[in-house]
Amino acid sequence: MATWQVQQAKAHLSELIEEAQRNGPQIITKHGSETAVLISIAEYRSLASPDVKTKSLRDYLMTGPKFEDDENPFSDIRDQSDTGREIQL
Repeated sequence: MATWQVQQAKAHLSELIEEAQRNGPQIITKHGSETAVLISIAEYRSLASPDVKTKSLRDYLMTGPKFEDDENPFSDIRDQSDTGREIQL
């Protein structure tokens, strides 16, 4: 990501916009601190998509990686011979 000082951004706004469209987000700094980011409209729309905002937690989780029925993604974490502790009911 390219970095622009506020003065540069003001003086070269058209160039800054073109850079954001061609090369992605452009950071704008003020007094040496990052204060803003300029992104293309296409990138903004993909980030602000209403689909993301209205998606339920269930739908979000269902978009995660798929596992086979016999595949346990945590098998390398827990010893398979460990069945847990016994408790009195």
